[in-house]
Amino acid sequence: MRAADQNDGPGAGPAHVAIIMDGNGRWARARGLPRVAGHRKGAEAVRRTLEAAVDLDIPYLTLFGFSSENWNRPEEEVSELMGLMRRYLQSETAEMHRRNVRVRVVGDRSRFSADIVDLVEAAEEMTAGNTGLNLTAALSYGGRLEIVHAARELAAKAARGELDPQSISEEMFSAHLWTRELPDPDLLIRTSREQRISNFMLWQCAYTELAFPDVLWPEFGREHLEQAVAEYKTRERRFGALAG
Repeated sequence: MRAADQNDGPGAGPAHVAIIMDGNGRWARARGLPRVAGHRKGAEAVRRTLEAAVDLDIPYLTLFGFSSENWNRPEEEVSELMGLMRRYLQSETAEMHRRNVRVRVVGDRSRFSADIVDLVEAAEEMTAGNTGLNLTAALSYGGRLEIVHAARELAAKAARGELDPQSISEEMFSAHLWTRELPDPDLLIRTSREQRISNFMLWQCAYTELAFPDVLWPEFGREHLEQAVAEYKTRERRFGALAG
Protein backbone atom coordinates (compact mmCIF):
# COMPACT_ATOMS: atom_id res chain seq x y z
CA MET A 1 0.00 0.00 0.00
CA ARG A 2 1.39 3.40 -0.98
CA ALA A 3 1.85 6.20 1.54
CA ALA A 4 -1.10 8.56 1.91
CA ASP A 5 -1.19 11.36 -0.71
CA GLN A 6 -1.95 14.05 1.84
CA ASN A 7 1.49 13.53 3.35
CA ASP A 8 3.51 14.13 0.16
CA GLY A 9 4.06 17.89 0.26
CA PRO A 10 6.47 19.96 2.36
CA GLY A 11 5.01 20.85 5.73
CA ALA A 12 2.86 17.75 6.07
CA GLY A 13 3.65 15.27 8.82
CA PRO A 14 4.26 11.54 8.26
CA ALA A 15 1.30 9.18 8.45
CA HIS A 16 3.54 6.17 9.04
CA VAL A 17 6.81 6.25 10.98
CA ALA A 18 8.94 3.11 11.11
CA ILE A 19 11.88 2.77 13.51
CA ILE A 20 14.83 0.39 13.54
CA MET A 21 15.61 0.27 17.25
CA ASP A 22 19.38 -0.14 17.24
CA GLY A 23 22.10 0.39 19.82
CA ASN A 24 21.03 -1.50 22.93
CA GLY A 25 24.25 -3.53 23.02
CA ARG A 26 26.49 -0.52 22.49
CA TRP A 27 24.67 1.42 25.18
CA ALA A 28 25.29 -1.41 27.65
CA ARG A 29 28.91 -1.95 26.61
CA ALA A 30 29.73 1.73 27.09
CA ARG A 31 28.58 1.38 30.70
CA GLY A 32 30.28 -1.92 31.40
CA LEU A 33 26.94 -3.73 31.54
CA PRO A 34 25.79 -6.97 29.90
CA ARG A 35 23.89 -6.64 26.61
CA VAL A 36 20.66 -7.71 28.29
CA ALA A 37 20.78 -4.53 30.38
CA GLY A 38 20.66 -2.55 27.14
CA HIS A 39 17.64 -4.50 25.94
CA ARG A 40 15.84 -3.80 29.22
CA LYS A 41 16.63 -0.11 28.93
CA GLY A 42 15.45 -0.20 25.34
CA ALA A 43 12.02 -1.33 26.51
CA GLU A 44 11.70 1.99 28.36
CA ALA A 45 12.43 3.82 25.10
CA VAL A 46 9.57 1.89 23.47
CA ARG A 47 7.16 3.25 26.08
CA ARG A 48 8.41 6.83 25.60
CA THR A 49 8.14 6.56 21.84
CA LEU A 50 4.59 5.19 21.95
CA GLU A 51 3.49 8.04 24.19
CA ALA A 52 5.16 10.61 21.94
CA ALA A 53 3.63 9.11 18.79
CA VAL A 54 0.16 9.29 20.34
CA ASP A 55 0.72 12.91 21.40
CA LEU A 56 2.05 13.83 17.94
CA ASP A 57 -1.02 12.27 16.26
CA ILE A 58 1.05 9.87 14.16
CA PRO A 59 -1.49 7.35 12.79
CA TYR A 60 0.93 4.45 12.20
CA LEU A 61 4.08 3.45 14.07
CA THR A 62 6.11 0.34 13.24
CA LEU A 63 8.95 -0.82 15.49
CA PHE A 64 11.57 -3.31 14.30
CA GLY A 65 12.21 -5.26 17.47
CA PHE A 66 13.65 -8.65 16.47
CA SER A 67 14.86 -9.71 13.04
CA SER A 68 14.84 -13.13 11.43
CA GLU A 69 18.64 -12.97 11.63
CA ASN A 70 18.58 -12.26 15.37
CA TRP A 71 17.78 -15.93 15.99
CA ASN A 72 21.47 -16.53 15.26
CA ARG A 73 22.59 -14.56 18.32
CA PRO A 74 23.87 -16.39 21.43
CA GLU A 75 21.21 -18.57 23.02
CA GLU A 76 21.37 -16.66 26.32
CA GLU A 77 20.68 -13.34 24.62
CA VAL A 78 17.83 -14.74 22.54
CA SER A 79 16.30 -16.26 25.68
CA GLU A 80 16.52 -12.89 27.45
CA LEU A 81 14.90 -11.14 24.49
CA MET A 82 12.06 -13.67 24.46
CA GLY A 83 11.58 -13.08 28.17
CA LEU A 84 11.44 -9.32 27.64
CA MET A 85 8.93 -9.77 24.84
CA ARG A 86 6.81 -12.01 27.03
CA ARG A 87 6.87 -9.61 29.98
CA TYR A 88 6.16 -6.59 27.79
CA LEU A 89 3.10 -8.19 26.23
CA GLN A 90 1.85 -9.26 29.65
CA SER A 91 2.37 -5.87 31.30
CA GLU A 92 1.63 -3.39 28.50
CA THR A 93 -1.25 -4.80 26.45
CA ALA A 94 -3.96 -3.58 28.80
CA GLU A 95 -2.39 -0.11 28.95
CA MET A 96 -2.16 0.11 25.16
CA HIS A 97 -5.80 -0.94 24.95
CA ARG A 98 -6.70 1.78 27.46
CA ARG A 99 -4.94 4.32 25.26
CA ASN A 100 -6.92 3.16 22.18
CA VAL A 101 -3.81 1.72 20.49
CA ARG A 102 -4.29 -1.05 17.97
CA VAL A 103 -1.54 -3.69 18.06
CA ARG A 104 -0.34 -5.79 15.14
CA VAL A 105 2.65 -8.11 14.88
CA VAL A 106 4.28 -8.96 11.54
CA GLY A 107 6.90 -11.63 10.98
CA ASP A 108 7.41 -15.38 11.10
CA ARG A 109 5.58 -16.53 14.23
CA SER A 110 6.44 -20.18 13.72
CA ARG A 111 9.72 -19.83 15.61
CA PHE A 112 8.16 -18.36 18.76
CA SER A 113 7.09 -20.49 21.69
CA ALA A 114 3.38 -21.25 21.96
CA ASP A 115 2.86 -18.96 24.96
CA ILE A 116 4.36 -15.96 23.13
CA VAL A 117 2.16 -16.65 20.10
CA ASP A 118 -0.84 -16.78 22.45
CA LEU A 119 0.14 -13.43 23.99
CA VAL A 120 0.56 -11.86 20.56
CA GLU A 121 -2.80 -13.12 19.37
CA ALA A 122 -4.47 -11.98 22.60
CA ALA A 123 -3.00 -8.47 22.20
CA GLU A 124 -4.16 -8.27 18.60
CA GLU A 125 -7.65 -9.51 19.49
CA MET A 126 -8.04 -7.21 22.49
CA THR A 127 -7.05 -4.10 20.54
CA ALA A 128 -8.56 -4.97 17.14
CA GLY A 129 -11.36 -2.43 17.48
CA ASN A 130 -9.22 0.46 18.66
CA THR A 131 -9.12 3.58 16.51
CA GLY A 132 -6.05 5.44 17.79
CA LEU A 133 -2.41 4.77 17.01
CA ASN A 134 -1.77 1.71 14.85
CA LEU A 135 1.25 0.06 16.43
CA THR A 136 2.98 -2.69 14.48
CA ALA A 137 5.80 -4.73 15.99
CA ALA A 138 8.10 -6.43 13.48
CA LEU A 139 9.22 -9.58 15.30
CA SER A 140 11.10 -12.49 13.74
CA TYR A 141 10.85 -10.30 10.66
CA GLY A 142 13.04 -10.01 7.57
CA GLY A 143 12.29 -8.05 4.43
CA ARG A 144 13.62 -10.75 2.09
CA LEU A 145 11.74 -13.44 4.01
CA GLU A 146 8.53 -11.45 3.65
CA ILE A 147 9.04 -11.04 -0.11
CA VAL A 148 9.75 -14.76 -0.53
CA HIS A 149 6.62 -15.57 1.50
CA ALA A 150 4.49 -13.36 -0.77
CA ALA A 151 6.07 -14.83 -3.91
CA ARG A 152 5.32 -18.37 -2.72
CA GLU A 153 1.68 -17.49 -2.06
CA LEU A 154 1.29 -16.03 -5.55
CA ALA A 155 3.15 -18.97 -7.14
CA ALA A 156 0.85 -21.43 -5.36
CA LYS A 157 -2.23 -19.58 -6.62
CA ALA A 158 -0.83 -19.61 -10.16
CA ALA A 159 -0.09 -23.34 -9.91
CA ARG A 160 -3.69 -23.97 -8.85
CA GLY A 161 -4.92 -21.96 -11.84
CA GLU A 162 -6.39 -19.22 -9.62
CA LEU A 163 -4.50 -16.42 -11.35
CA ASP A 164 -2.57 -15.67 -14.54
CA PRO A 165 1.09 -14.88 -13.71
CA GLN A 166 0.93 -12.05 -16.25
CA SER A 167 -1.77 -10.40 -14.13
CA ILE A 168 0.50 -9.98 -11.10
CA SER A 169 0.93 -6.28 -10.37
CA GLU A 170 2.71 -4.29 -7.70
CA GLU A 171 -0.62 -3.82 -5.96
CA MET A 172 -1.34 -7.55 -6.02
CA PHE A 173 2.11 -8.35 -4.67
CA SER A 174 1.71 -5.78 -1.87
CA ALA A 175 -1.57 -7.43 -0.93
CA HIS A 176 0.33 -10.63 -0.09
CA LEU A 177 2.89 -9.00 2.21
CA TRP A 178 2.59 -9.22 6.00
CA THR A 179 2.11 -5.44 6.03
CA ARG A 180 -0.80 -5.44 3.61
CA GLU A 181 -3.04 -3.58 6.06
CA LEU A 182 -0.53 -0.74 6.47
CA PRO A 183 0.42 2.21 4.26
CA ASP A 184 4.06 2.31 3.21
CA PRO A 185 6.29 4.15 5.70
CA ASP A 186 6.69 7.86 5.07
CA LEU A 187 9.65 8.13 7.44
CA LEU A 188 12.16 5.49 8.53
CA ILE A 189 14.30 6.27 11.57
CA ARG A 190 17.33 4.20 12.50
CA THR A 191 19.09 4.93 15.76
CA SER A 192 22.71 4.21 16.78
CA ARG A 193 24.49 6.21 14.05
CA GLU A 194 24.28 3.32 11.57
CA GLN A 195 23.09 4.26 8.08
CA ARG A 196 21.50 1.15 6.58
CA ILE A 197 18.06 -0.46 6.62
CA SER A 198 19.20 -3.99 7.52
CA ASN A 199 16.64 -6.09 5.65
CA PHE A 200 13.69 -4.08 7.00
CA MET A 201 10.62 -3.40 4.84
CA LEU A 202 12.61 -3.64 1.62
CA TRP A 203 9.55 -3.49 -0.63
CA GLN A 204 7.69 -0.88 1.39
CA CYS A 205 10.55 1.61 1.75
CA ALA A 206 11.06 2.24 -1.97
CA TYR A 207 10.30 5.95 -1.53
CA THR A 208 10.54 6.34 2.23
CA GLU A 209 12.42 9.31 3.70
CA LEU A 210 15.32 8.23 5.92
CA ALA A 211 16.64 9.70 9.18
CA PHE A 212 19.67 8.58 11.17
CA PRO A 213 19.74 10.43 14.51
CA ASP A 214 22.98 10.31 16.48
CA VAL A 215 21.48 8.52 19.47
CA LEU A 216 21.42 4.95 20.76
CA TRP A 217 17.97 3.41 21.13
CA PRO A 218 17.90 3.32 24.97
CA GLU A 219 18.38 7.13 24.89
CA PHE A 220 15.72 7.78 22.24
CA GLY A 221 12.80 9.89 23.40
CA ARG A 222 10.17 12.44 22.50
CA GLU A 223 12.64 15.12 21.45
CA HIS A 224 14.33 12.81 18.94
CA LEU A 225 11.01 11.79 17.40
CA GLU A 226 9.93 15.42 17.22
CA GLN A 227 13.21 16.40 15.54
CA ALA A 228 12.90 13.63 12.95
CA VAL A 229 9.30 14.61 12.18
CA ALA A 230 10.26 18.29 11.92
CA GLU A 231 13.04 17.44 9.45
CA TYR A 232 10.64 15.26 7.47
CA LYS A 233 8.25 18.19 7.12
CA THR A 234 10.91 20.20 5.28
CA ARG A 235 11.29 17.58 2.54
CA GLU A 236 9.40 17.41 -0.75
CA ARG A 237 8.45 13.87 -1.74
CA ARG A 238 8.21 13.45 -5.51
CA PHE A 239 7.99 9.66 -5.98
CA GLY A 240 10.12 9.90 -9.12
CA ALA A 241 8.30 12.92 -10.57
CA LEU A 242 9.75 16.40 -11.14
CA ALA A 243 9.57 19.01 -8.39
CA GLY A 244 6.39 21.03 -8.38
